[in-house]
Amino acid sequence: MDFNEIQPYGLRQLEKERLLLSELSRLVKWHQGSCTEYKKLLTALDFSSADFQSLESLPFLPVRLFKHHDLLSIPRGEVVKTMVSSGTTGQNVSRIFLDKQTSGLQVKILSKIVSEFIGPKRLPMLIIDCKATVADRYKFSARTAGILGFSIFGRDVEYALNDDMSLDLDRVTAFIQKYQGEKILIFGFTFIVWKHLVLQLESLQTNLDLQNSILIHGGGWKQMLSESVGNPEFKERLQSMCGLSKVHNFYGMVEQTGSIFMECEMGNLHTSAFSDVLFRNPVDFSVLGNGVPGLIQLLSVIPHSYPGHSLLSEDIGELGGTDDCPCGRGGKHFKVHGRIQNAEVRGCSDTYSR
Repeated sequence: MDFNEIQPYGLRQLEKERLLLSELSRLVKWHQGSCTEYKKLLTALDFSSADFQSLESLPFLPVRLFKHHDLLSIPRGEVVKTMVSSGTTGQNVSRIFLDKQTSGLQVKILSKIVSEFIGPKRLPMLIIDCKATVADRYKFSARTAGILGFSIFGRDVEYALNDDMSLDLDRVTAFIQKYQGEKILIFGFTFIVWKHLVLQLESLQTNLDLQNSILIHGGGWKQMLSESVGNPEFKERLQSMCGLSKVHNFYGMVEQTGSIFMECEMGNLHTSAFSDVLFRNPVDFSVLGNGVPGLIQLLSVIPHSYPGHSLLSEDIGELGGTDDCPCGRGGKHFKVHGRIQNAEVRGCSDTYSR
């Protein structure tokens, strides 16, 4: 699969599935031959190494497995970075081991996806978080990884919050004035943006002029929904306090970093040419059709150093359609409804809120 030649949303679903099936079948065989634990699992599940006929027939691992086992398809000496998922105190966390190839693919594919929404140039960047979050670059939490990963799209990166998570209004105002009339890229995790930007501005009865800016946010909605704040109200309050109208949520997980699903202008999450989703019945794991909620299975061509190419999440969502979103992007579009009941809180924003 030539990643340099493919545009993130330029393929129709049938053509994309053909390319994905070939690459994902190759990854199944690679991990089967390189990761002893993965091979044992496939044997126990009675999956053969024969060619797969569809994306639905590919084996998948429960994402929770990475909380209890170190799964590698490379020698430990080739690990250049270890990613750690979010987790509250007492929870196990996922540990994802990256080699140069996987780390490089993460950056390349993330860049291609995000550039479709913000353009090809690096923009002045405001991060709704504190600088202390990225202080330890040797142990990458999901929150740290998100900030550092998206920082590649920015220049003159500024942090909006002090280390005690208070909004530094003077610093933010000075940054906005410095780039008055220019487009600014803003990044943050959903609940942090809500609590430390929107609510603090409302408390101070102060508005910011960010009408030329674009916000990319994500990382968990559980705490937001517990406060009865959905996506429409989140956007409305941002518009009211900051003039922000270009707001894009994203869905993803540390176990497939780089393979994110961006929200389009119509409010739909989109698969890219490098990823796909299936929705499975939580009882018998059969694949569900449009509009039927089920467990989200995530497929990605990125993971080479660990068997994370086909994962069954603990999130519930539903397929909205295929090749028919009014925004014009090819492939599937979908919605995420939240976590299955009694699943651990693990999103970056949700974990922070506790």
